[in-house]
Amino acid sequence: MLSKIKNILREIIDFGLLLIVIAIILELLFGPSSPFLGQNIIDNLVNLVKELGDAGVVGLISIAIIIYLWSRVKKD
Repeated sequence: MLSKIKNILREIIDFGLLLIVIAIILELLFGPSSPFLGQNIIDNLVNLVKELGDAGVVGLISIAIIIYLWSRVKKD
């Protein structure tokens, strides 16, 4: 039961990451003012990374946790 829930959540996360990649590619091709994208995706990602970097040690720990979880999901 728990493994089914884990697999469903992994599929949802993979789908979400796929949507992010597609949005980035579409923004690169059509520009940030594309009506079907909504907002400037690349600037939002850059600002997120900048905020994590400005957070100092907490930001580094957050990035380390994200990388750990990402690599763990890919191994399973």
